[in-house]
Amino acid sequence: MFQLLREDINSVFDRDPAARNFFEVLTNYPGLHALLLHRLNHWLWGKNLKWLSRTLSTFSRWLTGIEIHPGATIGRRFFIDHGMGVVIGETAQVGNDVTLYQGVTLGGTSWNKGKRHPTLENGVIVGAGAKILGPFIVGAGAKIGSNAVVTKEVPPGATVVGIPGKIVKRLEPDAEEALDVDPARREAICQKFGFDAYGVSQDMPDPMARSMQAMLDHMHAVDERIEHICTTLRKLDASYRDGSLPELRDEDFAEILDEKPTGSSGTGRFRSQDEQHNG
Repeated sequence: MFQLLREDINSVFDRDPAARNFFEVLTNYPGLHALLLHRLNHWLWGKNLKWLSRTLSTFSRWLTGIEIHPGATIGRRFFIDHGMGVVIGETAQVGNDVTLYQGVTLGGTSWNKGKRHPTLENGVIVGAGAKILGPFIVGAGAKIGSNAVVTKEVPPGATVVGIPGKIVKRLEPDAEEALDVDPARREAICQKFGFDAYGVSQDMPDPMARSMQAMLDHMHAVDERIEHICTTLRKLDASYRDGSLPELRDEDFAEILDEKPTGSSGTGRFRSQDEQHNG
């Protein structure tokens, strides 16, 4: 028991640089208080003293602002930083070396009996305000971003952000098919639209950036196909003339330009064809 208490206190020093000494941690960390009371409540729950364990858990919630159901299973070196508003449901299972920040919910999405809450494997970190809802597994070493809403299983080592939660990084990323794209032409398309798409590179864990890059690659393929068609038409009909594309004028985007600074590449400013040709 004392070994477990020592581990819990040391986990605070390992993960909170504001912790100064043993006495301060023992008396002023509500996450530690909630954990110690939960260990007692969980033991009582296992002894079928359910009313007493629920009553003590209610007292713990009043004292610390952290609600942990006595039926929840929590591993070693569990750390709740700040803690206010944390809710952990009855069938939740938390592994070793897990960290939760304030406002986290390990909740359920069903009123049926049985497993309703998530399982967090060893080393998981859950950011402030995140909601993990449902009876699935969050793999070892995964990170859940602040305010994310996660309703599906998370593989080990992944990073999840957003609403609904999206995986932006994996421990072993999926192999991506290499695109046959000329980098110079790809860059020219970006410049044609007046912003630097490669300010957010493909290596950057941003789903929106990847979607934008996929759109640009598709546009590149369409542009190349149109050029091929025009070349074929010129061979078939010597009198064929290429039509010019409509000009992009600043006044057509006045409302947008008023909200964004103009000037250098990357600001979102559209340029006319004459400006593009003049540099």
